Amino acid sequence: MLKLGVNIDHVATLRQARYRGMERGEPDPVAAALLCEQAGAHGITAHLREDRRHIIDRDIFALRKAIRTRLNFEMANAPEIVDIALAARPDIVCLVPEKREEISTEGGLDVVGHEAALRETTRRMEAAGIEVSLFVDPDPAQIEAASRVGSRFIELHTGAYAEAFHQKAERNRELQRLIAAAERAHQVGLRVNAGHGLTRENLPLLHVVPHLEELNIGHSIISRAVFVGLENAVKEILQAMEGYAGGSRPAGAA
Repeated sequence: MLKLGVNIDHVATLRQARYRGMERGEPDPVAAALLCEQAGAHGITAHLREDRRHIIDRDIFALRKAIRTRLNFEMANAPEIVDIALAARPDIVCLVPEKREEISTEGGLDVVGHEAALRETTRRMEAAGIEVSLFVDPDPAQIEAASRVGSRFIELHTGAYAEAFHQKAERNRELQRLIAAAERAHQVGLRVNAGHGLTRENLPLLHVVPHLEELNIGHSIISRAVFVGLENAVKEILQAMEGYAGGSRPAGAA
């Protein structure tokens, strides 16, 4: 069964817009996480950025105590954040690139260029009982480097697919890249997740990508929740995920 991890960063974005630097504030990302679990989410994702623009330190520790599913801690490979992850003990960390000027994570990790550093962080996480995923573009060289680093998972960056969704030829090229990347990851022993830019509209076509275990989705769920409520927004995404058969082509796929 394809699982859903809900990224709650943008609940914290809304809180920080009004309550940055304060010990209280709303909406509460922990309360949002519990609603997502109630609606059927299989896990919760949160990204503690170095600039603390949305999720802050106390959120991570509160989430660790409160949620009953699986905590995925997205993070840069930065010493301070590594130490926080080791203290909080999430179920899994997903190492991502991070730039101060970006609005959201743009592009995958350069695993090829940072193998030694990523290998050391992976070793420390695994020693603490924390699984490791690397957020990568659908690039064979990056996937093979991820295998050498020792991570258990990759998370395929689906942003280019999402951006190209309404241009059929380009969309299909991006789908083929994702299919080939998932196949290669499976061949080298990596488990495969995916995320970035996924919506109710573009998600069903992603069913052609094989070996997927979990999708991590945030912005489209939180923005949809403004109109239909958070529980309904989660349920709509879960409905769009139904019927995944490990790469079989869904009805109407092109």
